[in-house]
Amino acid sequence: MTSGGATGRESQALPWLVLLYVVASLLHFMHNAEYLAQYPNLPASWSRADVYAAWCCITTLGLAGYTLYRCGYRRSGLVVLGFYAGLGFDGLLHYTRAPLGHHTAVMNVTIWTEAAAAALLLIQVARVAAERTVLSNNH
Repeated sequence: MTSGGATGRESQALPWLVLLYVVASLLHFMHNAEYLAQYPNLPASWSRADVYAAWCCITTLGLAGYTLYRCGYRRSGLVVLGFYAGLGFDGLLHYTRAPLGHHTAVMNVTIWTEAAAAALLLIQVARVAAERTVLSNNH
């Protein structure tokens, strides 16, 4: 057992899933920034720099959550990580601006890859939180 209460396997998976989501979101945001004009119905006021800045802010939140978790603030860290993972579903909002068929294959792949990575991270955060709850209730 780790000092945080989660099993070793669950604790070991968390950084890898954070990294997976960071990379998946970077790929989506990079594609979005570099092909901004081709994404259907996005605001003309958005710039490439805006997209990269948004990614930096979102990723900073995730890294802060993981840092809190690793520094012993497990509950707070998991809450922030859960929120961070939830932001990974924002890419699906592209489909509120235009249907799936109006996006290129690469656009769709980056959007769905980010959402899938976010889902995996969110599931793992929930598992670690649930395991912590069960272990703390047994003590």
